[in-house]
Amino acid sequence: MKVTILALLLGLGLTQTSSFTNNVIVKPSVVPPAPPADTLFTFTHNKGGLGSMLYSPKGYNPNSKPKALYSSNSNNKNNNHDAYSATTTAVPPSFTAPPTRNPIVVSSKAEALSHSETTMKLTPSYDLFQILPEDEGGQKSHSALLYEYKHQIMEPTNPKYDLRSKGQMEQLPEPFKLVEGELQPFSDSIAELVSSDQPILSMAAKHFFEKRHGKRFRPTIVQLMAKAVAASSVEASPPFSRDSSHEWEAAGGSVLHEAVTEENHKDSEVWRRQAQLGQIVEMIHVASLIHDDVLDEASTRRGGASVHKLYSNKVAVLAGDYLLARASVLLARLENTAVVQIMATALESLVSGEIMQLKSPPEELLEMESYLRKSYYKTASLICYACRSTALLGGHSYGSEVATACEEFGFHLGLAYQIQDDILDFTGVASVLGKPALADMDLGLSTAPILYAAQEEPKLRPLVMRRFKKEGDKQRALEALFASPTAMKKAEALATFHSDKAIEALLRLPESEAREALVRLTSVVITRKK
Repeated sequence: MKVTILALLLGLGLTQTSSFTNNVIVKPSVVPPAPPADTLFTFTHNKGGLGSMLYSPKGYNPNSKPKALYSSNSNNKNNNHDAYSATTTAVPPSFTAPPTRNPIVVSSKAEALSHSETTMKLTPSYDLFQILPEDEGGQKSHSALLYEYKHQIMEPTNPKYDLRSKGQMEQLPEPFKLVEGELQPFSDSIAELVSSDQPILSMAAKHFFEKRHGKRFRPTIVQLMAKAVAASSVEASPPFSRDSSHEWEAAGGSVLHEAVTEENHKDSEVWRRQAQLGQIVEMIHVASLIHDDVLDEASTRRGGASVHKLYSNKVAVLAGDYLLARASVLLARLENTAVVQIMATALESLVSGEIMQLKSPPEELLEMESYLRKSYYKTASLICYACRSTALLGGHSYGSEVATACEEFGFHLGLAYQIQDDILDFTGVASVLGKPALADMDLGLSTAPILYAAQEEPKLRPLVMRRFKKEGDKQRALEALFASPTAMKKAEALATFHSDKAIEALLRLPESEAREALVRLTSVVITRKK
C-alpha cells in the first residue's frame, strides 16, 4: 500500500514529496503550531477531482463543508490509495518553537556550538503532548490531531477500557507475569554490573538490587513496550527534505539485519538491547532515589533504611554517581547515538526537576501546570524517553508514528503515576507506602490535592507560597484539604485523565498481548494503594 503526498509543511513553508509504505509517516514530535481556525485545505485528486477540508480548533474535520474527497479507489487492482496534493488557502503562521521553560538555562550561542545540522533537537514532552484537560485550559496534542487526520478517524473505534474496573482489567494479561521470565536474567545480573573493587561503594550501589525491593516497574514497561513495538512493522523513512535541520527526524532507528516480528523478537539482538535499556533505566532511577534521599534527608525508602542512613551522605552520593557512570557505559554499548542523546536528556530532566523543586518562585507554586511540569521532569521524563528509545532500538525512526505514540504513552503514564503517588501521600499509611506519609508537605511541596484545595479556598494560597514554613501551616492545609468536597476527587480525575490519554496513545500501536498488558499496567498505576 503506497501513498504519495505533496505537502506544504505547515509553518515551515517548505514543500517535499515523500513515498511511504504501510502508513503515512507524520512527524508529530516537531509539529508546528496549528493553523488558524477555519483554514481551508484543498486536495487535488489524481483523477482530476478536487476536495477540501476545514481545520477547526477541535481538529481536522473532513465532514465539514466543503466535504473532502479523501477516499481510496476501490477499482484499483493494486489496492493502492489515490494520490493527493495538499495545499492551504490560508498562509499558516511561521513556526515558532514553544518555550521550553527548562530550569537549566544555556545561552543560544553555547547551544549552537553543541549542535550540527543532523543533531537531534528534542522538545520537552510537555510541549508536545496535552498536559491539562480541556476544561482546565489544556489543548489536544498535535500528534493526536494529526493521527486522526492522517487516518481519517471520525469517531473512536478503539476498545473502551474502564481502568478502574477490576473485573475488566483482570481479563487482560498480567503485565509483570508476562515478562517475568524474560526479565529474570537481567534482574539477576544487574547487581553484578554495578560491582566495584571498593567494598563499601559496591554494597551501597547494590543495596536496592540485591534486596529486590519493588516490582521493577520501569524495566517491565520497557520489556512490554519492546514486545508491543515488535508487532509494528517498521515504517519506511521519507527522503530527506531540503531543510537539512530536520533530517534527524527520519533517523535514529537502529539498523536491523532482519525484520523483527512478534515471533522472532525474543532472544534476538534487538530484544537483548531493549532489555539492556531496561537495566539502564532502573540504574538511573535508583541513582536518582539515592540522591533524592540525601537532598530530602529521608530516612526510609521502599520499606527499608535509605542508603545515606546505612552508610553516609558521601557514600550515598558516590554510589548514585557510580550507578550513573555504569549506566552511561551500558548506554554507549547499545550503539545507537540517538538513544544515547534521548536518555542523556532524561538524565538532564531529572536534574531540572530537582532545581525546579528547590527554586520555583512563590507564584509558580500555585500553578497546576508548573506542578505537572515538575512531575514530568522528576518522574515522567525517564519513562517516556525510555519508551521512545525502545521504539528506536526496534528500528523505528525518531519521527515515526510508532515512536511518538510510545513517548506519548510514557508521558501520560508517568504523570498519572506521580499524581497517584501524591494522592497516596495524603491517604496512605507510612507502613504501606514504604516511606513517610506527608513527605511532600514536610519538604514544602504542594501537589495536586492541595493545589485543587487552594483553588477553592483562597486562604490556603499564602501557605502554599511560603511552603508551609510557619507553625500550624501544614495542619491548616490538611484541614482545608479534607474539608473540601471536591479537591481529592479532582486530583483523582486528573490521574484518570492522564491514564486515559496514555491508553489513547497506546492504542495507535497494533493489537497484541503486550499492548493489552500495558493497558492493565496503566490501571495498576492509578488504582494502587502503595
